[in-house]
Amino acid sequence: MTGPRFRRIAVVGRQGAGRERLRTALDEITGVARGFGASVAVEPGLAALVPGLGTVDMKRDDFDLLVSLGGDGTLLRAARSVFGRDIPVLGVNLGSLGFLTSVSAEGIETGLRQVLGGRYAIEARRTLEAQVRSPDGEVRGAYRVLNDIVVHNAGAAQVLLLDLRVGPQDDLDEIGSFSGDGVILATPTGSTAYSLSAGGPIVVPEMNCFLVTPILPHTLAVRPLVVPGQEEITVTALDRREPMFLTADGQEGGPVGHLDRVVVRMGTVRIPLVRLPEHSFFATLRQKLNWAARPLDGG
Repeated sequence: MTGPRFRRIAVVGRQGAGRERLRTALDEITGVARGFGASVAVEPGLAALVPGLGTVDMKRDDFDLLVSLGGDGTLLRAARSVFGRDIPVLGVNLGSLGFLTSVSAEGIETGLRQVLGGRYAIEARRTLEAQVRSPDGEVRGAYRVLNDIVVHNAGAAQVLLLDLRVGPQDDLDEIGSFSGDGVILATPTGSTAYSLSAGGPIVVPEMNCFLVTPILPHTLAVRPLVVPGQEEITVTALDRREPMFLTADGQEGGPVGHLDRVVVRMGTVRIPLVRLPEHSFFATLRQKLNWAARPLDGG
């Protein structure tokens, strides 16, 4: 698919990826960008790696492509920084898995040439919105995520008691209550993250739905749910003994008190991820998760 060419590129990076790897990646990005007449600016934490590059204010400055150098965590942080601005995000994997990224560390020059030459596709990934509400309705926290919202134990290793309901707040339909380590509410994009580790299904990104995946439920009768995208899920903390916490995309969050409600719905914003022509969801499953791999021949 051919798309518009990008002229102003911003770059964010994971500091733990190693200074030399980041410097090499930035040098390659800068070299390719200049060949296409595009400018490159970096977040302040990367400025010292390549002297002469300008810095970018992610919230205020104007740019039309965001490149993420790191793994999935860096890409999630990058996506959150431009939430609602419709700026495409290109992930370069400098980590171990990098399921959401499109370009390998060895393929930066080739991949970026494809993108700047217009040979790419955009996948508009769905998001979730969550609010933590007190028993009297006060909003104590609001979050927007690309992957998942997790309500979990914030203290000792003890099971929690959670109540799950579906529907609008004035007409809630009880799903049930269970004891366990918590619950994951994930987008289709987040179905291959924490939810998958907790036994949830893999969902292709185009599906209009989200997942409700219990974490180590203390019962055999609670299984993951796939919920239509137009629904709303309410998680109520029933446990008086143990403090609970909400974590958004594994990177930020806040406390959830006794009888607080965590209300989660599909977000109105989508995150545009850049994909190369040869990149597909199922190819990534095979390559990075070894999904449906054929047995070795012989013996």
